[in-house]
Amino acid sequence: MSTFAKRERLLLADLLETVGPDAETLCEGWRARDLAAHVIVRERRPDAAGGQLIKQLAPRLEKVMAEYCAKPYEELIQLIRTGPPRFSPFQLKQVDEAANIVEFYIHTEDVRRAQPDWTPRELDAVFQDALWSRLERSARLVARGVPTGLVLRRPDGQTAVAHRGAPVVTVTGEPSELLMFAFGRQDAAHVEVDGEADAITKLHDSKQLGI
Repeated sequence: MSTFAKRERLLLADLLETVGPDAETLCEGWRARDLAAHVIVRERRPDAAGGQLIKQLAPRLEKVMAEYCAKPYEELIQLIRTGPPRFSPFQLKQVDEAANIVEFYIHTEDVRRAQPDWTPRELDAVFQDALWSRLERSARLVARGVPTGLVLRRPDGQTAVAHRGAPVVTVTGEPSELLMFAFGRQDAAHVEVDGEADAITKLHDSKQLGI
C-alpha cells in the first residue's frame, strides 16, 4: 500500500477504536460502527459495494452492511487495519494510491470532526499536494449536479473548475478542507466561500456535492 493510504488507514482504525462503536460521525445516520462496516464492504465485498451507485444493488448493500454491523466491533477494526483480501485490486499500489488516500482521509475526518473536543490536524505540504492532485481529478464528478458555477481555489492561487455556470461561487482553502467541502461536508470544512449571497445559499441547500 502507498505511504499516505496506509497511514490514513491506520489513523482511521485507531480513531474508530478510541471513540467506540456508538460515536457520532459526520455521515448522516451513521455511527462509528456503520462507518467501519462501510469501509470494509467497499474493499472486501464488490458484489455489494456497487449499491452505493447502482439502485438495483442497494438492497444487497443494505443486507451486507447489516451483516458486518452485527459482527464484534473489534473484528471490524482489525479488518480495516489488515486491509483488503489478498487478491483484491486494492492490494495494488496504483489502485490503493488512486482510491484510498481520499477515502480514508475523509472518513477519518468524519469521525474526528463529529467529536465535541476535536482540534484541527496539521498536514504536511506533500500530503496536501497529493490531496489536491486527487481533488483536481474528481472535482467535476463530485460537483456535477450543483446549481451554480463552482471554483475551488488553494491559498496559493491554484484553481480547479468543479462546475461551469453562472453565477460562480469560489471556495478557498487548503486541499484537505476543499475535499471536505467538495465531498458534501460543507458545514465542517474550514474554507472561505465567495460569491453572490443567493448563489451561496443555493449551493449550500442543493445537497448535490459528493458522490
